[in-house]
Amino acid sequence: MIVPALLTDKKKKLIEMFSVCSGFCDFVQIDIMDGIFVPSYSVTADNLKGIKTSLRSEAHLMVSEPLEWLSVFKSLGTEKIIYHFEIKKDHSALISEIRKKGFKVGVAVNPATAIGDFEYLLKEVDSVLFLSVNPGFYGAAFIPEVLEKIKKFKSKYPHCLTGIDGGIKLSNIRAITMSGVDYICVGSAIMQSPDPKASYRELAKVANG
Repeated sequence: MIVPALLTDKKKKLIEMFSVCSGFCDFVQIDIMDGIFVPSYSVTADNLKGIKTSLRSEAHLMVSEPLEWLSVFKSLGTEKIIYHFEIKKDHSALISEIRKKGFKVGVAVNPATAIGDFEYLLKEVDSVLFLSVNPGFYGAAFIPEVLEKIKKFKSKYPHCLTGIDGGIKLSNIRAITMSGVDYICVGSAIMQSPDPKASYRELAKVANG
């Protein structure tokens, strides 16, 4: 499955992205950056207040304090909160708090994070999102070594829902599919395309071909 990843620091632009995506898909990922965990900023929690969309969504929180975002994503109807393994938190306690709010929980891992570092959490989370870029920017360079990590992970945990996010284009999406991932988050190759709908469909065709 191809999942458009929405990243912007403007509320108006995010609303526009929702509108565009509703013309060709029913599920998106909303990327959030706080300028602390990663150097860049996205829309704020206040920006998200009052936004309505028919799209289903998950939130990828590249932030140091995930719990601060739960209320606004609950209002938006978001189904899953994905937080980063690399933040310095009690992971079990954090996962429990997210679940209390009615969300599914995913854990995201940076390219340098080893499988052995986070696999103890697999019984507590619903999915793993492998970052194939160093997070924080639209259009960052793809790190191909992550595909070998995903292959190793899926051979050991074939039933774990597994995603990949970062630097994905037509030129590498077939190799990405062959790694065994279940879903592929695509940002700039769709949302910065002159024709997002056509780009989405072309990526989906190649990924599922």
